Amino acid sequence: MKVGILGTGGIALASAAWMAQRDHEVKLWSPRGGGADALRHEALRSSGVLESTVRVAVADSVAELAQFADVLLLAIPLNGHRAVMDALLPHLRTGQMVIVSSMGSLSALYLYEAAMTRGVPISVASFGTTVLTARRQGPAEVRILTRRTTLGVSCLPRSDQALALKTCETLFGPGFTSDENALATALTNINPVAHGPLALFNWTRIERGENWPQYHFMTPRVAAVIEQLDAERMAVAGAFGLRLRTIERHFAQSFDTQAEHLADIAAELHDKRGGPPGPTDVKTRFLSEDVPYGLIFTLALSHVTQVPAPATEATAAMAGLVVGEDFAAANDFIFALRLPAETVNGLLTRVNARR
Repeated sequence: MKVGILGTGGIALASAAWMAQRDHEVKLWSPRGGGADALRHEALRSSGVLESTVRVAVADSVAELAQFADVLLLAIPLNGHRAVMDALLPHLRTGQMVIVSSMGSLSALYLYEAAMTRGVPISVASFGTTVLTARRQGPAEVRILTRRTTLGVSCLPRSDQALALKTCETLFGPGFTSDENALATALTNINPVAHGPLALFNWTRIERGENWPQYHFMTPRVAAVIEQLDAERMAVAGAFGLRLRTIERHFAQSFDTQAEHLADIAAELHDKRGGPPGPTDVKTRFLSEDVPYGLIFTLALSHVTQVPAPATEATAAMAGLVVGEDFAAANDFIFALRLPAETVNGLLTRVNARR
């Protein structure tokens, strides 16, 4: 397949290497400009779970990328989704598939409905997290840390679900399952639940730029707060009739952990992996991305469902206080998707749309 990747970070480069190794033709575009320039004259090298050297192409514009691709993979931070989707929309073709990796705040629904409004029916598939975990090592080098063994995928419209599964398996290999709908996928992402408390309770380490392994510092009481946030995420999902996996189940499926309780899982992961290291930048995505596009989104849904989420609300408020930002105002999808005026049945109708 011809695959266009929007983004040049670790996940984008890892996905490019993985798919090129499977004999797909890959082209990347850098939304910020220049992020893929080295790949114009160097091969892309990957290490870790995939040792490879492959050639990929670079697009000069989003229009060129969209014209080239059968499938587009959006692999950028959530706080860049809206701007990149708006740039991509005028260039999409009827029948194209866009895979959002990973999706939060129902960004996939925004793209799908905006394309339909333009009279361009497309398919938008979504993951609640990434297929791969990776770190960019250099301009043309990436280290792939993990290939998740199981990952849920949803699709808009729902009638293209089978096509989405087949496409993802063609690109990445087996291991994909069907999420109930895009809302389930959005609420499946456990990063905000884990990252918010982890960053807040280790904030002085972040400010001091210390080297701190994440799972070692997911201590029992930090884990207990994370479990409270996870319970509220599950309760909000339950009000929409959705049954999601717990954070403990997420770790078991992603990293083959054996422990039952979160603090024990963290200890197990630290023993196995010794990391990854926690953030050392006060602008860390653990708060700047995961709070507005994760916790604030959950709070928006809690208002729709009238399900209280006090731990989520407190964590989001403390994150804004320590960073000095209004995270509630930072999410550019909540009002674009008209969530404050939405109902449970109304939102379910939208995410279960069929062609």
